Amino acid sequence: SSGINAEYGWMKLYTPIVEQLKLQVRFNVKTRTVELKTSPETADVGSIQKAADFVKAFTLGFDIDDCLALVRLDDLFLETFEIADVKTLKGDHLARAIGRIAGKGGRTKYTIENVTKTRIVLADSKIHILGSFQNMRIARTAICNLILGSPPAKVYGKMRTVASRMSERF
Repeated sequence: SSGINAEYGWMKLYTPIVEQLKLQVRFNVKTRTVELKTSPETADVGSIQKAADFVKAFTLGFDIDDCLALVRLDDLFLETFEIADVKTLKGDHLARAIGRIAGKGGRTKYTIENVTKTRIVLADSKIHILGSFQNMRIARTAICNLILGSPPAKVYGKMRTVASRMSERF
């Protein structure tokens, strides 16, 4: 059954790259990498970067529909940082920091995503954020404050204030 699943995943990756970005794509089984190449139909030079970001987002664990937004929209980016980049934490302290970011039943992460219009993937001590440059900055600040031990309620308050100021500006 894993063959069918892998095939399904591959089609979800393959189709937008070939049909929307007009690129050639293949999976190199030996090196276990996705290889991208322009084709005569490729209209936009930036397509290869979009495809690379799309594949990377998918492999990092973002939902396929969120990954597709990278193909469709121009102002979306991916960012990865580690908890250790913010603060050196070990053992239980690291586990608690991850717990603070996720929140009970994923609520904290979900709230940050909704307020900042971003998508977040927590992978061990790595944090991946997908969103516009401005929104990623707000989400990153909120996550960093949680890592540093700020209570979620305080983080929410600050985040909402910044987010509402941002929406007034545009």
